[in-house]
Amino acid sequence: MKNSARVLPYIYQGGLSLPDRDYYLKTDDASAKIRAQFTDHITKMLVLAGEEEKNAQSTAAKILELETALAKASMSRVEMRNPEKTYNLRTIEEMQKLAPSIDWNTHLTTLGVKNPSELVTNNPAFLSTASTMLQQMPVADWKGYLKWRTVRAAAPYLSDDFRNEDFKFNEGVLSGATEMKERWKLVQETIDEMMGEALGEVYCEKAFTPETKKRMMELVANLGSSFRDRIKQLDWMSDVTKEQALTKLGTIMNKIGYPDKWRDYSALEISRDSYYANVQNASAFEFKRIMNKIGQPVDRTEWGISPPTVNAYYNPTMNEIVFPAGILQPPFFNPNADDAVNYGGIGAVIGHEMTHGFDDEGRQFDAQGNLKSWWTSEDSAKFMVKANMLVDQYNQFTVNDSLKVNGQLTLGENIADLGGLTIAYYAYQKSLEGKPAPEKIDGFTGDQRFFLGWATVWRANIRPEAAAQRIITDPHSPTKYRCNGIVSNMPEFHKAFNVKPGSPLYRDEKSRASIW
Repeated sequence: MKNSARVLPYIYQGGLSLPDRDYYLKTDDASAKIRAQFTDHITKMLVLAGEEEKNAQSTAAKILELETALAKASMSRVEMRNPEKTYNLRTIEEMQKLAPSIDWNTHLTTLGVKNPSELVTNNPAFLSTASTMLQQMPVADWKGYLKWRTVRAAAPYLSDDFRNEDFKFNEGVLSGATEMKERWKLVQETIDEMMGEALGEVYCEKAFTPETKKRMMELVANLGSSFRDRIKQLDWMSDVTKEQALTKLGTIMNKIGYPDKWRDYSALEISRDSYYANVQNASAFEFKRIMNKIGQPVDRTEWGISPPTVNAYYNPTMNEIVFPAGILQPPFFNPNADDAVNYGGIGAVIGHEMTHGFDDEGRQFDAQGNLKSWWTSEDSAKFMVKANMLVDQYNQFTVNDSLKVNGQLTLGENIADLGGLTIAYYAYQKSLEGKPAPEKIDGFTGDQRFFLGWATVWRANIRPEAAAQRIITDPHSPTKYRCNGIVSNMPEFHKAFNVKPGSPLYRDEKSRASIW
């Protein structure tokens, strides 16, 4: 992160089977119940793998104990949002002192790192704890844990007994799902995960037209122009920081639809003999591909998600925004809809990803993608005052009647939502070139259709269990608040729908957040 021209190994905290450290550490009744169901689930899985039930029960209890120790050593998700705190460059010699139970040179060489000399870890204290645990815990406990982790990873690709038990706990208990997806959908998702660009090549031939790419490039250019205008007129940012911000914005790389060069899978062995063997082969192929990048020049043409994915992302170390073909369809982008709807949909997504380069994390990276301060201290302080307004707002929102949104965990996404929708609104206004918007369509003005386009993107159904899990694990706010929480800050929304005091979405001017 501090030298974006280098490729180094990163070692992260991990090893937990439940979604987050909080599942192990919280003392409420619901968390205790999930832990009891978790050990029961481990027992059943190990029995399916051939262990006697009594031994499996004992092993399950040891696994929970081991993973709880790892959870106690883990940073919270809020702590992990601090790039400076999670960037810890270490030599192999320093790693050996930090975690002496691991032969780091042998470990990394076995994984495929040639001549390892340095690596980055996000949590040195976690590795130190893990090293101590390796010394103190019996080998038999580690064998049981590693067997469980192997079975757990394999279960979705094995026979129905394994698949059903895996679904019952991970999708049922943790997410509230009552019915497993059809097998063709599950397999399609596996192909997308394991061989995404092979699937993407076929997908783009059928679902992504040159006209769509051309229109997207125009939208991205318009959003960039709107963002530049917004930065130039900011009253809280100094000229010296503005200059750096404009430089960074101007160097963002835009990737739209699919990669310029498709990945070569010819060395990957796939057969009709074994589904799980195919998954293993694909995982090994991808791991080797990644490890081979270490020490090589950075490939800035590479994509981090597959073309069929319905998502987009900003990568701070590359200073790039990526919009795969999968998201360039309704409701995000509709070639048959008018500009107002598309600016409120995909336009806001474009603005969202651009704004990530300037949210509380992304703003710490410079135009070349290096973790490096380019703000004056005064501008940083003013930014955080504005950002904390969003933290306070989102801390008040509730899910399932009692669970509070974590405004600090979701801050980056909330900043990107607010900035993205604001930038998209003014890009839409700019596209009108001073002319009035087209006449009402279905009774709605252009501005109203813009905000309805935004709202349509966030329509969703979610079960209470999944909503509760996401409150802990997801840096995105619940979709209801991604929509309503953002528009309540925008005077343009209040004007478009004549929102008055007393309305559920009314927010008085003094309490409205505005950053970009």
